[in-house]
Amino acid sequence: MNKSFRIRIILIGLLIGPVMLHSQDNVLENYIREGFQNNQALKQTQLNYNKSLEALKQSKALFYPNIGFNARYSVAEGGRTIDFPIGDLLNPVYSTLNQLTQSQQFPQVENEQIYFLRPTEQESMLYLYQPLFNSEIYFQYKIRKNLSDAAYIGIDLYKRELVKEIKTAYFNFQKTVKALELFEQTLEVVQENLRVSESLVINDKVTVDAVYRSRAELSKVERQLAEAEKFHESAKAYFNFLLNKPLESSIDLMLNNMLIDSLLSNQKESIRLALNNREELMQLERYLSASENAVRLTKYNHSPTLNLGVNYGIQGATYEINDQSDFLIASVVMQWKIFHGLETKSKIQQATIEQNILQEQNSALQNQISMQVIDAWYGEKAAAKAVTAARTQSYSATKAFEIIRKKYNQGQTSLLEFINVRTDMTNADLNMILAIYDYEISRAELERATGTYPLN
Repeated sequence: MNKSFRIRIILIGLLIGPVMLHSQDNVLENYIREGFQNNQALKQTQLNYNKSLEALKQSKALFYPNIGFNARYSVAEGGRTIDFPIGDLLNPVYSTLNQLTQSQQFPQVENEQIYFLRPTEQESMLYLYQPLFNSEIYFQYKIRKNLSDAAYIGIDLYKRELVKEIKTAYFNFQKTVKALELFEQTLEVVQENLRVSESLVINDKVTVDAVYRSRAELSKVERQLAEAEKFHESAKAYFNFLLNKPLESSIDLMLNNMLIDSLLSNQKESIRLALNNREELMQLERYLSASENAVRLTKYNHSPTLNLGVNYGIQGATYEINDQSDFLIASVVMQWKIFHGLETKSKIQQATIEQNILQEQNSALQNQISMQVIDAWYGEKAAAKAVTAARTQSYSATKAFEIIRKKYNQGQTSLLEFINVRTDMTNADLNMILAIYDYEISRAELERATGTYPLN
């Protein structure tokens, strides 16, 4: 038994033991943290949350006073006038007074024409505007708060999906690593078989067709090895893509310390955990709260609003500050929409319908999540049984190969039987590799379905 074959037996010995990648090896956990830091789609989700925070700040700013400064300087010519017949009114009186006093103390006065627009005018003032009671501002803020909370939950929602994707990609990569090792070891076996076949032909123990068959088997395994290398590079590139790293970056392998242990043994408990943990339901609850506040906003939109306005400044033909130029105006303004047609009633009905739609979506989402958990729960159980069956098959195929190989080397069995047993052993080993990592992937899917991975 050569060294490569002993390596195979050691590998199978590990595989046929109990199966699970223990958390004591933190390689995968480190990669998940790296994904949280670097994944581009996650960064976009976080930017969307930051954007919603800024919208919330804008909504909150409406509660505070609005203070500003306005200045205007105008030059006018022409425009409407008002005729003031002051001459027609005073001149007869002045003439009579001049006759009585025998003097010209009272001169004649011309009629006046007064322009509405002054030739020059300025107005400069500070203003303060403070909402005292406005239901629209209050409920708009509540809605923005609900949407901001939903955006924050969206970050955790994407993180949870990213964890599953990283784990799945990592275990698929490890599949390709083990498959490469298997086909490299198998290649050594068929190369050794070709050497033995050539020796048997020389010693007239088999015919020359055995050499041709051995060469054909060698070409077959070389093709399988090439395909395994292709899948290996693709799996590596996708895993690095999730971490936003150069696609050719090397990946550390996790040591196999294996123990089959059901993630969650109780199906009902799994569903209960999912309904408590899943971010989709939490996010939909925030949307429901936003919808409820939208209904309240529409209902209270016809209530009166109360605002305070204060203006202080100077005005006149020129810029002067004195008792005649400065002014102060303070106002409390109430606005009340008594009747606005049937628009308000229709808006309330529309908002209520949207709320009912979200409630129906919530019920449908709970059923959908329950179905996902059931599917993932049974998937994990089936994957665990597949590992048990695969390890038995691998062990039996290896033992059978050992026996047939000895017989073939002694010329006591046909090459066809040797090839069939070797193929069975390779397929059994490959099936064992796939079963182990498919089991780990099924655990990641159940973990995603129940929302039990600790994101923090």
